[in-house]
Amino acid sequence: MRDITIIGGGIVGLATAYHLKQQQPNLKVVLLEKENKLAAHQTGHNSGVIHSGIYYKPGSLKAKNCLSGYKMLLEFAKANDIAYELCGKIIVATREDELPAIENVYKRGVENGLQNLKKISKEQIRDFEPHCVGIAGIHVPQTGIIDYTQVSQKYAELFQKVDGEIYLSEKVEDLRFVDGHSEIITQNRTYKTKLIINCAGLFCDKVATLNDPKIDVRIIPFRGEYYELRPEKYYLVRNLIYPVPDPNFPFLGVHFTRMIGGGIEAGPNAVWAFKREGYKRTDFSLGDFWDAISWPGFRRVMWKYMGTGLGEMYRSWNKAAFTKALQRLIPELQKDDLVVGGSGIRAQACDRSGGLLDDFFIKESEHIINVLNAPSPAATSSLAIGKAVAEMALRRQ
Repeated sequence: MRDITIIGGGIVGLATAYHLKQQQPNLKVVLLEKENKLAAHQTGHNSGVIHSGIYYKPGSLKAKNCLSGYKMLLEFAKANDIAYELCGKIIVATREDELPAIENVYKRGVENGLQNLKKISKEQIRDFEPHCVGIAGIHVPQTGIIDYTQVSQKYAELFQKVDGEIYLSEKVEDLRFVDGHSEIITQNRTYKTKLIINCAGLFCDKVATLNDPKIDVRIIPFRGEYYELRPEKYYLVRNLIYPVPDPNFPFLGVHFTRMIGGGIEAGPNAVWAFKREGYKRTDFSLGDFWDAISWPGFRRVMWKYMGTGLGEMYRSWNKAAFTKALQRLIPELQKDDLVVGGSGIRAQACDRSGGLLDDFFIKESEHIINVLNAPSPAATSSLAIGKAVAEMALRRQ
């Protein structure tokens, strides 16, 4: 019998496990991961940006957890010799109609307490990024880069040092609730536990419905595809260059990211994936496709964002169109400067009414704590989210 069992070995599940044992070393805590390694999906396909918190609505869970998680992440990285760099980024408006939106982003950053934000002019953009073109911008000095897989591995190491248990290749198939405890049935064995914490990422809704079939959100997978700059073109990007985000769409638009391990990524787009772990354009799961298309909320999303979605899919298949989107920021970039990079899948929660949840969402019930929406900036926020979830769990002990 364990006190707490965590389902999901991504960065949020591992941060939660780490906090539980840091606060209560005598708790019996086990973490189950369906893959044969940790951080295999959203965490392991992350571009490695340390987000400042500039975008998020003041007072929201994203804003609060990103701001506190940012500080905790930097302290953790310093204490554990994990390489990171606060290189800063610029957010660039390239059209007149983007000026109100970039002003709103700046105001949010100020309200969220970010220091030394700087509005920059057309000429000043070139001081930060000589090959970038825009009409106005913001310099965000707090933004940085890190390897989140390395961070996750350190969470796991410290968790196991204080007798935390991790079991890989344990896919959860069912949950049972009997005699005041829970049973987690995997393909290999049954685990008994007093409390379950669901951090299953792309499958968190599936795990949640094993406990509550009427759970009112559905995970819709969105694939983000990247290109990489050829090494001889690295000079085009010094650090990070972002466009002004669409305030109605919970994605940041294609951008340029210098990575902590070297190289420059360009992307990602945001394409509805026909498989929850469908990293290739041709990946398809009938079950996952039906899960999405049968959900009334997603059908409303499709109609609402039809034009945007078709544009994203077109850019997914057409390198010239993808390049054109990037050329808004760096006009001298050419199609041949890009080589195919990796991809990731974002677990985006969608409610029944057609809302793409724009904030973190955690739902408690008698037997289980469900982390049901933790997309970006969840990696930056992982220690803050993990602490919050751990405290929810500890109140029940």
